[in-house]
Amino acid sequence: MTRRLYRARAERAERAERAERAERAQHAQHAQHGQHGQHGHTLVEFVIAMALGLVVTAGAVSLYTTQRSAFEHAGDAIRIREAGLTALTLVGQQLQMAGFVPADVARYNSPPPLFGCSGGRPTGADDSLACETLPGHSDGVAVRYVGDNVSTWPSASGQTTDCLGQAVANSGTVLGDQGVPVVNRYFARVSGSTGEPELYCEGSGRVGFAQPLIEGVERVRLKYWLAGAPSAVDASAVTADQWASIVAVDLCVLVRGAPRSQRLPYVDCDGVSMPGADSRARQAFSRRVAIRNHAEAS
Repeated sequence: MTRRLYRARAERAERAERAERAERAQHAQHAQHGQHGQHGHTLVEFVIAMALGLVVTAGAVSLYTTQRSAFEHAGDAIRIREAGLTALTLVGQQLQMAGFVPADVARYNSPPPLFGCSGGRPTGADDSLACETLPGHSDGVAVRYVGDNVSTWPSASGQTTDCLGQAVANSGTVLGDQGVPVVNRYFARVSGSTGEPELYCEGSGRVGFAQPLIEGVERVRLKYWLAGAPSAVDASAVTADQWASIVAVDLCVLVRGAPRSQRLPYVDCDGVSMPGADSRARQAFSRRVAIRNHAEAS
């Protein structure tokens, strides 16, 4: 009896131990499957996070590129406009000075107030100007007037100055101390140092040495109104004895901007729509200038 009881207890203990081992094995198997599933879920999340990150990064880069391009184009447009308006103001003021003689100067036989060149620049002595062709076909003009310390900014030594602020020597043979003949010559050409087109001026203070004034001015276009004429004409159509009869000037400057990604059409100084020769933006600025001193003399 005792042996049977002992054997039954041993069998129950063995069955309990086998059940416990089976339960442990099952738990271990479930835990292993759970770990594998957790690792797979984390990898999917990582791939999704990477994809979303790439999308956000691409969007940010695209937005930055677009904004930068828009900013550069806006800045270029501002520079073009500033250069164009400054050139109109500068040359326009000089054209308005053409033929000026101080009121206290009497019996001064002044030369013609203007001399222009079509597709070229004025060269030579002030009293015998000629035209030299420019590669960019920009027009040029020479403006004559009598300067003093009121009509021009005086130099540090109190002398009359030209368009570059250079002192103009007074010969004293005709005007004495009442003024100094000034001749300023304007034209546009490509700079040999920067390769960019610029508006140049050559003044009486140092004849033969032109200096740049405004960068970006690719071409100057000038047309002249003769007294009683129905329309303006080019400088090539004005005879030597007609330069004293100019009553107004149509002034236009064509300004070139920075390189862009594509060619842009533009309207030139003659009002003609032109295809872009390169990837630079261009804009024409124009105004009509009355020769006020001719009107007063007439």
